[in-house]
Amino acid sequence: MTSARITAVLGPTNTGKTHYAIQRMLSYRTGVIGLPLRLLAREVYDRIVAQRGPGVVALITGEERIVPPRAAYWVCTVEAMPEGMGADFLAIDEIQLCADPERGHVFTDRLLHARGLHETLFLGAETMRGAIAALVPDAQFMYRDRMSQLTYTGSKKISRMPARAAIVGFSVENVYAIAELLRRTKGGAAVVMGALSPRTRNAQVEMYQNGDVDYLVATDAIGMGLNLDISHVAFSSLIKFDGHRMRHLQPQELAQIAGRAGRHVDNGTFGVTGEAPPLDEAVAEAITEHQFAPVNKLFWRNSRLQFGSVKRLISTLEERTDDRWLTRVRESDDLKALKALAGDAEVAARASDGPSIKLLWEVCRVPDFRGISAGEHAGLLTQIYNDLHQLGHVSANWFGLQVRRIDRTDGDIDTLSKRLAYIRTWTYVAQRNGWLRDENHWREETRAVEDRLSDALHGALTQRFVDRRTSILLRRLKQKESLLADVNDKGEVTVEGEFVGRLEGFQFRMDKAGSPDEAKTLRQASVQALVPQFHLLADRFYNAPDPEIDFTEQGGLMWGDHAVGKLVAGSDPYKPGVTAFVDDEAGEEVAAKVQRRLQHFIDRKVVSGFEGLLALKNDETLTGAAKGFAFRMAEGFGIIPRGEVADEVKALDQDARGALRKHGVRFGQFTIFQPLLLKPAATRLRLVLWSLSKGLQEFPESPPPGLVTVPAAKDATPGYYAMSGYRAAGERAIRIDMLERLADMLRDKDSRGGFEANPDMLSITGMTLEQFADLMGGLGYKAEKGERAKIKAPAVVSDDAPKADAAPAQTEAPEAEPEAQGEPAPAEDTAPELEVFYSFTWGGRAARPARPQGGDRPRSKGKPKGKGKPQGGANKPQSFAAKPKREKAIDPDNPFAAALAGFKKD
Repeated sequence: MTSARITAVLGPTNTGKTHYAIQRMLSYRTGVIGLPLRLLAREVYDRIVAQRGPGVVALITGEERIVPPRAAYWVCTVEAMPEGMGADFLAIDEIQLCADPERGHVFTDRLLHARGLHETLFLGAETMRGAIAALVPDAQFMYRDRMSQLTYTGSKKISRMPARAAIVGFSVENVYAIAELLRRTKGGAAVVMGALSPRTRNAQVEMYQNGDVDYLVATDAIGMGLNLDISHVAFSSLIKFDGHRMRHLQPQELAQIAGRAGRHVDNGTFGVTGEAPPLDEAVAEAITEHQFAPVNKLFWRNSRLQFGSVKRLISTLEERTDDRWLTRVRESDDLKALKALAGDAEVAARASDGPSIKLLWEVCRVPDFRGISAGEHAGLLTQIYNDLHQLGHVSANWFGLQVRRIDRTDGDIDTLSKRLAYIRTWTYVAQRNGWLRDENHWREETRAVEDRLSDALHGALTQRFVDRRTSILLRRLKQKESLLADVNDKGEVTVEGEFVGRLEGFQFRMDKAGSPDEAKTLRQASVQALVPQFHLLADRFYNAPDPEIDFTEQGGLMWGDHAVGKLVAGSDPYKPGVTAFVDDEAGEEVAAKVQRRLQHFIDRKVVSGFEGLLALKNDETLTGAAKGFAFRMAEGFGIIPRGEVADEVKALDQDARGALRKHGVRFGQFTIFQPLLLKPAATRLRLVLWSLSKGLQEFPESPPPGLVTVPAAKDATPGYYAMSGYRAAGERAIRIDMLERLADMLRDKDSRGGFEANPDMLSITGMTLEQFADLMGGLGYKAEKGERAKIKAPAVVSDDAPKADAAPAQTEAPEAEPEAQGEPAPAEDTAPELEVFYSFTWGGRAARPARPQGGDRPRSKGKPKGKGKPQGGANKPQSFAAKPKREKAIDPDNPFAAALAGFKKD
């Protein structure tokens, strides 16, 4: 129409061209706008719906069709624009794509033939001015300046990429690798690619736009008008595969992408990163100044098709043009598919008339979203065409089977991406009018499957390429905001709602990080947030009662289940020092408070656990030998083997011993000790203090409480068993208080002539006879093993019964076997039952325990007197007459004094 106004709105990116076109369209009663990408079409559709409501806005793309009954404004991809609508307004965005080798012929066709009844707008780059002026003589031109400045900043490492940046890659592998690197160093990135569904793309962009991530990794799809809040664009490569070969990007292509940096009046920057070389100065200047070589050739394909035969259709599609501005497009995918199907005998037979050939061409225009192979794609199209031609619709059973096979949300990113590509094919088929019998059902079904796959893909992308925790913490740190930390009753620490680790006492155990950069961010944010928590925790600990604190047998100091310090040797064995386990970041004040509380605890623990021993040590009334012996007792932590202090004991008179006994000191035959210090709690503390004083690296643990004997280790640290309250004897060690009870039992035994163990001895030691023999051997006795017939206990007979009725008790003989051949069975010989016994004799003076000395009760000299003199010469056995016991003359602490005082006659 000559009266319709045609305007070419040209200029660089960020000039508001698309926004201008939308406002112009909404000023008319009806309008249609063609956009280069499905993603951009969806974005524009949402914007118009927000202004006019969904009831008057239609969306038509290859895979999506939303057409309300009262649709007035149509938003479409350029390929899906309906023809012959007669809308008041029409616009084509990114008109410079007329020069694209793949899709250029579609844009060129719209430039030449698509018009609005009242107004037509062509939006694009200034490079199209000459071509539009030549091909559309009636067109007017409007130039729009960029609203912000664009600056080239050279090369930057990805690890130093500024926030709100987009890194551009030209392959899926490149995009994924960059996104993975950003996850490790910057907390993650959103991913935007042209192959994503609008739902997945919108979800990824939302993460970027709302600040969940500060980086975007994208293909050149972002160059086509997508409105994103980008401050910097970095090219990871300057080479791309265009479907046929690897080639360098042209300056105007780089400008189209770099122009996404800076929105409205905010300036933007661009540069390179990774392996991309720096831009030539001339190229960088051309991009910043928006000066590029004009387009002088547009790709074209004849749109006046003839359907007389398949051969004729192919001929018209390959028709050439003489226009110097136009060049025939190289063989496109739909033409390849047409030639492939034309070679199929069944298809060729069916495509025998105009309607059949038109249908064949429509089927061949189904895009190869799957990208598997030309042969498989041709096979798919053959099935569709044969169904449509024979049945009038695609088989619902076959179609449903294809959709159900794809309707799965398991798998990784690549698997989900392939399924999305597959479902796009079936979504496209479902959108074709009349191809399916219940097309509304299948449109909803394929859309639902795509939505499920889109959500799953978004989740997979986010899980792989976004560390939400690091991203949030990085953003808060950069904003210099106060980070909020929370510690639950399990010690789990969350910062800004993200789990970062555990607080164990006053030490923070950070959660596992994926990289050193991530760990650094995590640590920095966690420590900053935990400083107030450390102070609160220190106050709570300082006021905690002693029962909440304990020490371990290795000298550790525990508050509940967490280590808060350790004991260290002090100048006095009874005053150990402490080292607090407090992170440096908690501060000196917290560390000092924890240190003081731990010192108070252990000081009180020692005083209460060694009250009697400390009273003995500090008794100023003790003098002379008693004072010295008190010092030895304190030095031995209240337990001294008697053999080690024989001289000191000898030096003690009865008064000194009495003074020491008032402090609970017991002078045993084997050990001098305070019985109260044998309790498990005191033993446990004594071993720790002793280990500290000895400078041991690994502290020996106390035996389990309640055991009379324990196995005696050959490699035990010297002094360990005494500090444990035991004495090693043979293969086992016996508790020293039970050893003294055993000594009391041995007091009246004939240790020279030999004696046997009685049940009481075995009972108090809890040993078998063999174990007891080994113990006695360790104490200096010789054990001789023997066997004898076991004596049967006599039967109990009443005194009133006749003697003849009483018979010795015996083992009942077994019932006799029946007699053989009438002869009586011979009587069986019964062997006597044997029992094992041990006879114990003193092993010798060298192995003998130290005897009581000095003021302790006098011991028996063991020398025969009077009738006890030897009779009959030196070679005859000696015989000794036992003297009556003298209770006051025998040392009650010596188990051997009585035996030596009265040897019985051999």
